[in-house]
Amino acid sequence: MRSASQLLDRRIAGGPEAAVRALLAVQAQDKSAWRLALRARVEDITAENVNAALSERRSLLVAWLNRGTLHLVCSEDYPWLLALTAPTQVAAVRRRLAQEGLSSDDVERGVACIERSLADDGPLLRGELRDRLTRLGIRTQGQATIHLLFTAVIRGVAVLGPVRAGEQEFALAREWLGADARRLSAEERGRALAELARRYLNGHGPATERDLAKWAGLPLSDARAGLRTIGPELVEFEGGLVDLAARRPDSAGSKARAVDLPLPPRLLPGFDPCLLGWREREPFVRLADVPRVIPEGGGIFRPVATVDGVAAATWGIRRQGDRLAIRMDPFQPIDPGAEAALRAEAEDVARFEGRKLAG
Repeated sequence: MRSASQLLDRRIAGGPEAAVRALLAVQAQDKSAWRLALRARVEDITAENVNAALSERRSLLVAWLNRGTLHLVCSEDYPWLLALTAPTQVAAVRRRLAQEGLSSDDVERGVACIERSLADDGPLLRGELRDRLTRLGIRTQGQATIHLLFTAVIRGVAVLGPVRAGEQEFALAREWLGADARRLSAEERGRALAELARRYLNGHGPATERDLAKWAGLPLSDARAGLRTIGPELVEFEGGLVDLAARRPDSAGSKARAVDLPLPPRLLPGFDPCLLGWREREPFVRLADVPRVIPEGGGIFRPVATVDGVAAATWGIRRQGDRLAIRMDPFQPIDPGAEAALRAEAEDVARFEGRKLAG
């Protein structure tokens, strides 16, 4: 059921926006990883299709949202998600700015400089904004620049916008999105929490209230409030699991569909949504294999190859010119049928990036 929610039982049509809309938010601190997460879920897209959604259509946006981590979202979902999640980051970023040697006056001058620079000359790369801050006499060493940019984003001043030379530029939020960020009234916040709960379950159900709270980085009381509002739409399972009673319509508009078994083998990137959507990694990763997928420390989530929906290997990419090689490290022998399917997946990774598969 979770594989179906995650779009891992089949690929869908509709371009990269369709997958992001279904999952609501895709963790995106690794720019190559989240692009490959969309490849695994959507028919026939390319990396350039995804860049066009960011830079030309402006339909997708990378932003610091859930848990203060970069996530990819549809642009229409950004304002209400920012309004829900930004307040949880204010105290933490204030501490980090102070640790970087920035006074409150420095922060205000820095955010004003970022806003003025983007209004006059934007969009701009991080390095270009750092140079402008330096010329103004504002500290930019260490992590100071990124935390100033983070502050400008969670205040609704800036967003990550178009791609230039493989790097995303910052843009003025009101110009890039066509609207100013604003606070939610109590009534609007209640509706936003209900939408959060509904959309989270659409891409992650079945799940618990604690799964939702952890994924969104919000208090458990907020997760409970959102789920309580959509209570009539839910079905309950054992262990506190809930799901939407009417599952996501497919492209033909029909209602809930049976999950086809076995699930198709997939090459999934590091930090794939199926590894980060719940408090526990199972059933996508067997408990014994967790240390191989998530090394000690827990800050890295390695790319995994799945067989019947379960991680069966880690894998990596080596790129050289127009060629791409993929190395796989299986946890145990993989049967020939799954091996052939994973080879086809490797060829599709190369196609997605506009390269040829080596070996």
